[in-house]
Amino acid sequence: GSSGLSSASNFSDDVPYGGKSAFTQLEHNIVAGYLITAGVISLASNIVVLLMFVKFKELRTATNAIIINLAFTDIGVAGIGYPMSAASDLHGSWKFGYTGCQIYAALNIFFGMASIGLLTVVAIDRYLTICRPDIGQKMTVRSYTLLIVAAWLNAVFWSSMPIVGWAGYAPDPTGATCTINWRQNDASFISYTMAVIAVNFVMPLSVMFYCYYNVSVTMKRYKASNCLDSINLDWSDQIDVTKMSVVMIIMFLVAWSPYSMVCLWASFGDPKKIPAPMAIIAPLFAKSSTFYNPCIYVVANKKFRRAIMGMIRCQTRQRITINNQVPMTTSQLPLTQ
Repeated sequence: GSSGLSSASNFSDDVPYGGKSAFTQLEHNIVAGYLITAGVISLASNIVVLLMFVKFKELRTATNAIIINLAFTDIGVAGIGYPMSAASDLHGSWKFGYTGCQIYAALNIFFGMASIGLLTVVAIDRYLTICRPDIGQKMTVRSYTLLIVAAWLNAVFWSSMPIVGWAGYAPDPTGATCTINWRQNDASFISYTMAVIAVNFVMPLSVMFYCYYNVSVTMKRYKASNCLDSINLDWSDQIDVTKMSVVMIIMFLVAWSPYSMVCLWASFGDPKKIPAPMAIIAPLFAKSSTFYNPCIYVVANKKFRRAIMGMIRCQTRQRITINNQVPMTTSQLPLTQ
C-alpha cells in the first residue's frame, strides 16, 4: 500500500507500509497468537462484566458506572485494536495502509488515555466516599457523569493531536502495529511525549497516590477507634472496592510503564538503540490491561464475585445474594433514573 506514502512525506526513514519488518514471520505469528487469545479473553470477560451490570440492578452504583466505562475502553481495544494488529502480524507487516494506521493508533491511544482518566475518577470517588463523606454525599449522578465525560474528552484531545500534526502516528519497527511515531524524535514528538506523560501519567498517578494514601490513613483511624458502627458505611464493601481500585492502579502502572520508557528513551536518547524486543513488548504490555481488569473485579470484590457466580448458575433470586442490609453512601446507592 504505497498509495498513502505521498501524503506522508515524513515517512522516509521509517518502515514503509507493507515493507520488511524487523522480525521473522515466526515471531509475528507468535505475537498474533497472543493477540488473538488475549482478544477473545478480553471480549468475553468484559462482556460478562457488562451483562452482570445489566442483570443486577443493585450493582448500578455511581462507582460501578465508572467501571462500566472502563469495560467499554477494554472492549474497544480488544474489539478493534487486537484484530487489526493480529491480521497485520499474520501478514508480516502493517496491512491497512496510511489511513488504517492513523485510525488504529488513534483508537489505541484514545482507549488507553480514557482508561487512565477513568481510573483517576475511581480514585477520586474512593477518596470522597471514605475521607470526605461531607462532599461525597453531595455528589449527584450529574457530578459523576461530568467526571466520566471529562475522562473521555481528555482522551479525545490527546489521541487526535498526532492526526492534526502534533507528533504523528506510524508503523513501529515491528511493522505490524501502529503507534506514536517515536523514531522521528523531533521537537514536535518530544513536546507531545512530555505533555502526555505529564498530563496522562504523572498527574493521574499523583492524584491516585494522594487519594489512596488518605483512604488508607482514614481506614486505619476508623479501625483503631472502633467506631465503624457509627458511620453509615457498609464498611467491608468499601474496603473491598478500595482494595480492588488499588490493585487496578498497580496493574495499570505495570502495563503502561514499558511504553512510557520507550517514549522517554526516544525523546532523550537514540531511538535506533531501542532494543527490538522492548519495542514489541511495550505496546503488547500496554494492551494487556484489557483482560486483567475483569479478573481484578472478580478476585477483589465480593459483590462482583457473587454476581458473576449467580450469572453462571443462572440464579433468579439474585437480590438476596447481593444486597446488604446497611444504609450506604451515595456512591454505593443504585442509580435511579
